[in-house]
Order: sequence, then C-alpha cells, then structure tokens
Amino acid sequence: MKRVAYVLGLPLVLFAAWYVLSAGSESFYAPPLSKILESFGKTWTLDRLTADVVPSLLRLTAGYAVAAVLGVAVGVTIGLNRWVRATVEPVLEFFRAVPPPVLVPVIILFAGIGDGMKVIVIAFGCVWPVLLNTVEGVRAVDSIQIDTARAYGIGGPALIGRVILPAASPQIAAGLRQALSIAIILMVISEMFAASNGLGFTIVQFQRSFAIPEMWSGIILLGLLGFVLSLLFRLAEGRALRWYHGLREAQRRS
Repeated sequence: MKRVAYVLGLPLVLFAAWYVLSAGSESFYAPPLSKILESFGKTWTLDRLTADVVPSLLRLTAGYAVAAVLGVAVGVTIGLNRWVRATVEPVLEFFRAVPPPVLVPVIILFAGIGDGMKVIVIAFGCVWPVLLNTVEGVRAVDSIQIDTARAYGIGGPALIGRVILPAASPQIAAGLRQALSIAIILMVISEMFAASNGLGFTIVQFQRSFAIPEMWSGIILLGLLGFVLSLLFRLAEGRALRWYHGLREAQRRS
C-alpha cells in the first residue's frame, strides 16, 4: 500500500494543483482542466481507442520488440569479442548520435508511409540503449564465472544462455527501460508524418482544427499510456530480476 502511495502521490498532487489553478482560466489555448476532462470522456470512446490507440500500441510493440532482440543479440556479440568491439565502436557512435526523427524522411523514401516506416523509426531509436547497455553488461561479467562454466564443459550457446545473459540481465533491463520511453516518443513523432491514424496523428489533427480541449485530452491519454507501460515494465522487471534485487537487499542489510 505504501508503494502505491509513493507511485501515485506526486501525480495526483500535480493533477489536483492543475485542476485548481486552471479553474478560472479563460484562455482559448489553456482551458480549465475540468473542460479538458469533459472532452476526454466524449473524445476517447471505445471506437476511437480501437481506431487510434490500438494501432499505436501495435507499432510501439513491434518496434520495441525488434530493437530488444537486435540490441541484445548484437550487444552480446560485440561484448564478447574485443576485436569486433574495436572495429564497430566508431560506427555505432556515429549512428547513435543521429536523432531518429531526422531519418524519418529518408526512411519514408525506402519504406513508404505505412506501418513499416513507423516500426523502423521506433526500432532505430530504441536499439541503441539496449545494445550499449548489453555490451557493458557482457563486458562486466566476472571472468571467473565464465572460466568455471567452461571448466564444467559449458560453452557456446549454453554459456551465453546460462551464464552471460543472466549475469548481464540487470544492465540489459536498464537499457530496455530507457528504450521504452524513447519508443513512446518516437511512436508519436512517426505518426505525425504521413499517417492516417494513431495517437500522434489524432493529437496533431485536433491542434490543426483548433480543437484545443480535445488536443489536451490526447496529451493526457499519452501520459497515462506512458505511466501504465512504465508500471507494467517495472512489474515484469521485478519478477525477472527478483534474484538480483534480493541479492542487493541482502548485501545492504549485511
């Protein structure tokens, strides 16, 4: 119960402050929160959620999954081989420094304006934190663990699956957590380019038609979506890394 209070406490306080401070607002561009909440219920019906939010979530999931698989696979390969790491590191730093939204026009030229373009944009932006954190996690694996596993005849894929990935999993999880927030941002940005549905597309359409309360309601929905996804990730991470958090707690107490 205390953890729930910590998680929800500050957002609820900020929301209440926004409600009170905006109550007397007569600005067209910053309407009262009460008016925004009223439009929220009218705008985000089941039909609109199905038509706009579900496609956004599917694109986000696809791009995030591609980035996770590719980032871990390439990261393990680079982390295990110092020669590969020395060769590709300059190239990785170059592509990591390129903002993914800048590549949207280029990706449109090759992938068109369909869902494929949006998935590629999300995957390209998300892969770097996963890849780099995987590399560092693999490099930090204790060499004694690896040598011991090899002494017992564990090598190849079994060594990676039983020793290296579990030992590097806390660092990999940190990269996946960073990638999730990037995925939400890129989901919205990609839907602002040549899209016909999606949460980003709908918010822009509201702005262009001066439906300001509806636009703000879309932004609130986007924030709620990010909050729920972050919460789900924390729950999954807590289950997957229960051994790691238990070990840290034991070390803290000792």
